[in-house]
Amino acid sequence: MLLFSACYNFLTEGEHNMDADLRRRREQVVSEHFASEVDQEFDRTLATFDTPHYEIMATNEIYDGAQEVMNYYIATRTAFPDQRHENVRMHFAEDCVITEFDLLGTNNGPFYGMEPTGKSFRVPVCAIFFFEGDRIVNERIYFDSASLVTQIGRAHILTA
Repeated sequence: MLLFSACYNFLTEGEHNMDADLRRRREQVVSEHFASEVDQEFDRTLATFDTPHYEIMATNEIYDGAQEVMNYYIATRTAFPDQRHENVRMHFAEDCVITEFDLLGTNNGPFYGMEPTGKSFRVPVCAIFFFEGDRIVNERIYFDSASLVTQIGRAHILTA
């Protein structure tokens, strides 16, 4: 309960200390980021960053710069061409927007060198968008990768 209280205080203090215009601009940037990913208009997605940078915590992968991030988008949307977000919730702190959402998709393309299974997944995700002003400088993503690979029929790679 103490940890929850500390997190809640951090988030609510950040919301109260942030000017309403900056909060609105950051919300618009994150909404545009999500929408352009689903639309697979990745030039629009890249434009939400100051300098594109991703950290995928479950796989310890880092993508730095426009070309690496674009390659990440292409690889994930090749594996999961219908990838999308549902139930997006945003929480505002002084230097970041913390999002929670369900990530969904169907494995209809190669995934880390494995043939597609045609199976779908739904996993909860927490993505933290770090900001300088109203530009994203880092997106850090947390999710249960074991749940994702199990749902798409690849649980055997967890014991390999």
